[in-house]
Amino acid sequence: MLKALLPISFLFALGSVAQADCFDGLGCTDTHRFEQGALRTMRCSDLWYIRNRIFDENGYCFSTARGRANFDNSDCWEPDQSRVRMSAIERGNVDAIIRAERALGCR
Repeated sequence: MLKALLPISFLFALGSVAQADCFDGLGCTDTHRFEQGALRTMRCSDLWYIRNRIFDENGYCFSTARGRANFDNSDCWEPDQSRVRMSAIERGNVDAIIRAERALGCR
C-alpha cells in the first residue's frame, strides 16, 4: 500500500512548489541576475514587492500586516526570514534589491 501512495504524495508535493515570477526590465527571479541600473529606476514599493515575492516563492511566512496583505501564507513553511532557502541567483537578487533600496532611500 505504501508503494502505491508514494508516487501520489510525490506528485502532490510537486504541485505545491511556487513558480518564479518574471518582471519587465529585470527578468525572472530565479534565472536572471538583476542589474543595479534597472533596479534603481524602480519605485520603492515595486522593489519591496519583488524582494518579498522572492521570499514568498521560497516559503517564507509573512508576519507583518503589509506582508500578509500582499502574499498568501497558506503555502508557507518558514517563519524565519534568515533561514529561507533559495538559490544563489535568488539570494543575489535579494541582495541587489536591498542595495538599490538603500541607494534610493527606501524605508
